[in-house]
Amino acid sequence: MTERIWTAALLIIGDEILSGRTQDRNVASIATWLNLQGIRLAEVRVVPDVMAKIVAAVNALRAENNYLFTTGGIGPTHDDITVDAIAEATGVSVEVHPKARALLEAYYETRGGITDARLRMARVPAGATLIENRMSGAPGIRHGNIFILAGVPHIATLMLEALSGTIEGGKPLISRTIGCWIPESEVADILRETEQAHEGCQIGSYPFFREGRVGANFVVRSTDQDRLDACVEDLIGRLEADGREVAREGI
Repeated sequence: MTERIWTAALLIIGDEILSGRTQDRNVASIATWLNLQGIRLAEVRVVPDVMAKIVAAVNALRAENNYLFTTGGIGPTHDDITVDAIAEATGVSVEVHPKARALLEAYYETRGGITDARLRMARVPAGATLIENRMSGAPGIRHGNIFILAGVPHIATLMLEALSGTIEGGKPLISRTIGCWIPESEVADILRETEQAHEGCQIGSYPFFREGRVGANFVVRSTDQDRLDACVEDLIGRLEADGREVAREGI
């Protein structure tokens, strides 16, 4: 029986990412966290703060994956329109979540009090639940299989921690890395043939140039430890039989 593979997409929302003013630092941490939940990050898209583009991306990505995560666009300013766009994409209204309002009122009680702008961070698509945010008053949002996270990396990470173990996934993807001081083109056939010989394994090749030399690391991935180990040993054997010196821990 083929093991079910759970997938997620990540939608990064914000003009500042596309302009280059802000560098995204969420992809790696979200991908790593998803893998620990047994979920593969299948696609990442970046869209501007434009309602129609966010709606189109949300509908496309949630149709193709088990889960959709978004980052950015849930702050207090007029251009924070992620909640509105997801509500439109899913056909619901926007409402102020009473628990989110209470959290914000408590957080801002000694910080100047609640304002209309700050209250925007309590708005959710109707029927949504909250994702805990221990850093500031504004929570994340779960709307069905859509998870709306902050764009600020350390806050997004805290929201992910609050979600750990709460969504369904499969087996985590595990990996081993080996390396050779060779151009990857010289062993492309070996990589392809080894991967084809080991069901449930994937081999990625990552070339580099260091110390005036060309090399490559080969990363073998699987959800099964025995299959992974067998594939790695077979790959090492094939490379060594071809006269290549293999660094068993990668380079």
